[in-house]
Amino acid sequence: MKKSVFLGTLSLAALAAGITQAATLDDVKARGTLNCGVSTGVNGFSAPDAQGVWQGFDVSICRAVAAAVLKDPMKVNFVSTTGQTRFTALASGEVDILARNTTWTLSRDADLKFTFIGVNYYDGQGFMVKKDLGVTSAKELEGATVCIQTGTTTELNLADFFKANNLKYEPVPVETNAEAQQQYLAGACDVYTTDASGLAATRGGFADAANHIILPEIISKEPLGPLVRQGDDQWADIGRWVLNALIGAEEYGITAANIDEMAKGTENPEINRLLGKEGELGAMLGLDNDWAIHAIKAVGNYGELFEATIGEQTPIGLARGLNAQWTQGGLLYAPPFR
Repeated sequence: MKKSVFLGTLSLAALAAGITQAATLDDVKARGTLNCGVSTGVNGFSAPDAQGVWQGFDVSICRAVAAAVLKDPMKVNFVSTTGQTRFTALASGEVDILARNTTWTLSRDADLKFTFIGVNYYDGQGFMVKKDLGVTSAKELEGATVCIQTGTTTELNLADFFKANNLKYEPVPVETNAEAQQQYLAGACDVYTTDASGLAATRGGFADAANHIILPEIISKEPLGPLVRQGDDQWADIGRWVLNALIGAEEYGITAANIDEMAKGTENPEINRLLGKEGELGAMLGLDNDWAIHAIKAVGNYGELFEATIGEQTPIGLARGLNAQWTQGGLLYAPPFR
């Protein structure tokens, strides 16, 4: 879900500029809690469980940051945001980090004054339909009604795709994923379009998931990742390197189960530096040297996290695809820890 950056740009930038941003780490430590902006509920990515505890792939990024900074992954206050409210929540200081399926774009980075700290999921916009609609390609959707979240770049992507293929459609505006799901299941629209991962997450919650198909066309690039306000390089570095630690841990074979043993020292200097056995990487970030140990123990390495929340054995059922390690044909690549 990707909010338009053409409305409210100046006001958001002004909000961000008006906040003292150089001490987010100190603020989080003094508060004793990390404020994390998440979605209103996307299965597998960010949603409260039956006990009201937030769980999911995006949620775990904030838990890992809290573990690195506060040594406790549960010291997170989750703030639900919509596609319309998420950027204001971050710019105003209501949240310290936004981790909710948000696409990294130039205008969000430069014009809205945000800093993306990496990509935690490479995605693209897709289409979901009921099997009984009888279509197997998005190019067969002439005259379809399409549920689409307002204030998102999916609107422009949708318009461009239908125009390029000389097709007509009728948009059915919705504000949240829950509303889109309700309208789609009620038959108010033939098609639901959003990021393909979001479609899989939505379908995973259906009682009759097998009766819904995600069409093969992917019509955009959507690199999704966490972001912070510009102006606090230390805080951005912390978030960036926590994410890199999870990615690097998978490449180096570090897991939540073996990390204590590996932290005693290995023959690989890169692992030793990451886990604080050698060097002073923690001090460079303003953290203790065991920061990565706490982060990885809290949520597992990237692969463990992926498989536990959205992988092929979960109701979401996502394959690694582009989100595999670079050594396995994917795009995931952690810079060196040195």
